[in-house]
Amino acid sequence: MPDMQLTVDFRSDTITKPTPAMLEAMMNAKVGDDVFGEDETVNALEEKAAAMFGMEAGLFCPSGTMTNQIAIKCFTQPMDELIADQTAHVYRYEGGGIAFNSGVSTRLLNGYRGILTADMIAPEINADNIHYPHTSLVVLENTVNKGGGSCYTLEQIKPIAELCRQHDLKLHLDGARIFNAITHTGDSAADYGKYFDGISVCLSKGLGTPVGSVLLADKDTIKKARRIRKVLGGGMRQAGFLAAAGIYALDHHVERLKTDHAHAHILADELSQCDWVTHVMPVETNIVLFDTIEPADLIVARLVEQGVKCGTTDKHRIRFVTHLDVHADGIEYTVKVLKGL
Repeated sequence: MPDMQLTVDFRSDTITKPTPAMLEAMMNAKVGDDVFGEDETVNALEEKAAAMFGMEAGLFCPSGTMTNQIAIKCFTQPMDELIADQTAHVYRYEGGGIAFNSGVSTRLLNGYRGILTADMIAPEINADNIHYPHTSLVVLENTVNKGGGSCYTLEQIKPIAELCRQHDLKLHLDGARIFNAITHTGDSAADYGKYFDGISVCLSKGLGTPVGSVLLADKDTIKKARRIRKVLGGGMRQAGFLAAAGIYALDHHVERLKTDHAHAHILADELSQCDWVTHVMPVETNIVLFDTIEPADLIVARLVEQGVKCGTTDKHRIRFVTHLDVHADGIEYTVKVLKGL
């Protein structure tokens, strides 16, 4: 065991604290009542995010779950069906919201590490038959959490978007870690608006803000979404203090995601050499998934004893997530712990 013990937290990129510069931006924010549309900092964040992704308008919400659920509500009617991968966050980790909020069923597909193709989706679109729910929406996730941070490229998305247009389906992106994906692929954020009817952009994961996601769509959809947000209890008042963190993050925390990705690769390389690890999933962004010989919870307990916090995703699978509060010394320390485990 290393002489000096640090604490390094890889449980999620949601655990980050605002940087001093971000806190300063928050405290200096100009605010108003956002439910009245009078918070100029919220308005600026929504406009900025929409412009970045080539969309008409945005809506600031407390969470990515809310932006996803609002989008599903906007793009479907009760008794409809949406198509998603079986690992999708909207299905697995949003509390059954698809059924509860929208009265919609879900057709689950088995993509490769959560990545779907047009060929997978096409045969799952229901025919116009009263026995079947009406297929109205496809939801993609980028990056895919359960896929170990796997990414879609725009070239992969394009044929899915074309298929959706051919069948009059809406296409929504759960972009919980969209900037990690863009950092990896080199695609332009501005081009995303060509393909999606809705995009959820999370600010409180890799970008390090304390709260918030922005739903992007056309102006009519956002007008409807604003009403749904109110019904769901998501209408915040002087929310500019939080929106200011989002603006700061978009200006200052996107480029640095390359560091998180580099740290994830270092961990993956070390784990691949550990004799207690059976498999390390390919690393593209800031998530490292690996399988263990012993039950994962036993390994996690040993790591926690040495100051390395992480979590399990299956009986023999552990997840590390790198983020802006994990620095080079933390990675170096973790490598030493892994070597000696």
